[in-house]
Amino acid sequence: MKRTLVVLAVGLLASGLVAAPAEASSVKSGFLVSSQPAAVEVATFWLGDGGANLKNATPYNVQTAVDIVIPGGGVSSDAKPGTIPPSPPSTSGVANDKTPTTSGKVFFVGADGQPHWCTGTAVQSQYRNLVATAGHCVYDTQRSAATLDKWVFVPGYSDGVTPLGLYVGKLVSTHYDFTIYDDYDRDYAFVNVYSGVVSSTSGELTNFGRLADNVGGQGLTWNQPLHSSVDVFGYPAGPHPDGERPYTGETIESSSGRTTAAKVPRLKAEEFTAVESPFTGEGSLGSSWLLRYDNSSRMGYLNGITISVADTDGNLRYDTSLSPYFDGELGQVYTAATAQWTGSLILPA
Repeated sequence: MKRTLVVLAVGLLASGLVAAPAEASSVKSGFLVSSQPAAVEVATFWLGDGGANLKNATPYNVQTAVDIVIPGGGVSSDAKPGTIPPSPPSTSGVANDKTPTTSGKVFFVGADGQPHWCTGTAVQSQYRNLVATAGHCVYDTQRSAATLDKWVFVPGYSDGVTPLGLYVGKLVSTHYDFTIYDDYDRDYAFVNVYSGVVSSTSGELTNFGRLADNVGGQGLTWNQPLHSSVDVFGYPAGPHPDGERPYTGETIESSSGRTTAAKVPRLKAEEFTAVESPFTGEGSLGSSWLLRYDNSSRMGYLNGITISVADTDGNLRYDTSLSPYFDGELGQVYTAATAQWTGSLILPA
């Protein structure tokens, strides 16, 4: 479903949202925190008490699975292909592994008042401060037009530990059709985060530097042909329909496959891509689909984001992950997001 609608500046200002540039009328942006002191409170909420809220968070279980996936669909390029190259981290000392350091968990408080998490990934941007995830891992689809509370990104998260810092979300950019019309063909979001913080032994927050300086930023590409091989990285945690739980959600998992076009009637989605993957839905929402992923550099090009999973053969095991097709309108949202500066969370005394 495609629309191009102008976001009215008056309405945005009244709701605390910021207008996108005139040339990007399909973009809607909004603040996740009202001020820098409010952002400090968010970081303290997650890092306080030895990271208790991080440890107690559960995988987000909103719109994790669909029942019917129809092969084929209206996927097509709407403009020339676009490509943003990846950027390696500026700092050294990251543990050698085959999984990307850019992957992590996004934490937030849901409509139920409880802490939850999805998957997210750091993406290259002008100010090295950008995270990509599913749109409904930022906007609360259970509360119209509301953003999820206390949103942060923790790359490399494991059992309450933040080895690469914690990054508070400041501003989110997504497609107008998703936030206004619940159009799941546009279920993606880019979040600009403050520079990272860690908790000192005394419990005080200290600066940890910019996100992409610490972990790097994946590239981004859109209007790419289907049947391309992608590597999927995420933190699946929930059960299969048969009750089996093959994943804990504590470590990043990977799978690979080729993309195909798909329609999902339940979500009224006509422009989805699908990839064969055994990931369960809870926890893996927001997982990155990386095109041309290189194991040595751990870099590739983001070309999809898991927004749901499906059991397509009826054997009670999830076998397919689903993403909106990345077209030129996603490129518009990214272009608006990449120009947003955030700065440091901890200001000089």
